[in-house]
Amino acid sequence: MVKKELIVSALENGTVIDHIASKEVFRVLHLLNLEKCEETVYMGSNLESQKLGRKGIIKVANRYFAPEELNKIALVSPNATVIEIRNFEVVKKTKVELPSQVKGIVKCMNPNCITNHETIETNFNVVSGDEVKLKCHFCEKFTTKDNMEFC
Repeated sequence: MVKKELIVSALENGTVIDHIASKEVFRVLHLLNLEKCEETVYMGSNLESQKLGRKGIIKVANRYFAPEELNKIALVSPNATVIEIRNFEVVKKTKVELPSQVKGIVKCMNPNCITNHETIETNFNVVSGDEVKLKCHFCEKFTTKDNMEFC
């Protein structure tokens, strides 16, 4: 008999980030600095999904994420779901939401922008639509998900 499933241990405490766009899984790992995480991290990419066709998932033991970290996830994978687990039970399940404004977490792509020459916190208005776009408050240039660089 051919084994068709791999069983992964349930989390006692921690966070599951589900429905990540497959091509963004490694970016989410990096944005959350999970390469350096001392806890157990499970990651799956290109998994079958009824909603997305293909998806990614990340499970992190004993770690919960701050709102700023969830904003980063929303910017690169706006359909992601965050599930908090405590004592093997789901205590909170939320879909990430694009904030209306992003401060201090994304760099402006315009080399002439004042934020790239002075110690001024970046500030973007989020323009949602088919693609996530950010409009710089200072120079009014747009940054898209594809060229987004995080501080």
